[in-house]
Amino acid sequence: MLKHGRAGVPMEVMGLMLGEFVDGYTVRVVDVFAMPQSGTGVSVEAVDHVFQTNMLDMLKQTGRPEMVVGWYHSHPGFGCWLSGVDINTQQSFEGLNQRAVAVVVDPIQSVKGKLVIDAFRLINPQTMMLGQEPRQTTSNLGHLNKPSIH
Repeated sequence: MLKHGRAGVPMEVMGLMLGEFVDGYTVRVVDVFAMPQSGTGVSVEAVDHVFQTNMLDMLKQTGRPEMVVGWYHSHPGFGCWLSGVDINTQQSFEGLNQRAVAVVVDPIQSVKGKLVIDAFRLINPQTMMLGQEPRQTTSNLGHLNKPSIH
């Protein structure tokens, strides 16, 4: 992801993540492949569904057991967050699999020893209005600092 992001600077790039949903908490990403999109500013173009379908067909033909567990894209120089376009893209991925993950990497702010990367899933705003806490630790192997909502 970082290598792909650095190759695209100053443009944004995106790709798909392959892997598995290990258990109720853990998503294991084992491979990624670049999508033929690039963007300007704070958003990448929409996912090329024809390319994605062809790539998944090729993976099946080669016997790869992994599935698409989400997507990634770069924000060169402006940190890790989801723009409005990114949220729409993530909604489409979560429509296919509610556990899909969006990863954002900043190839410019990432320097040796410090990778600037974050993973996201969407929160239903109605749940928040009802006073329920939908966020949880997303891995039994890791740690999550819950951000405050303003």
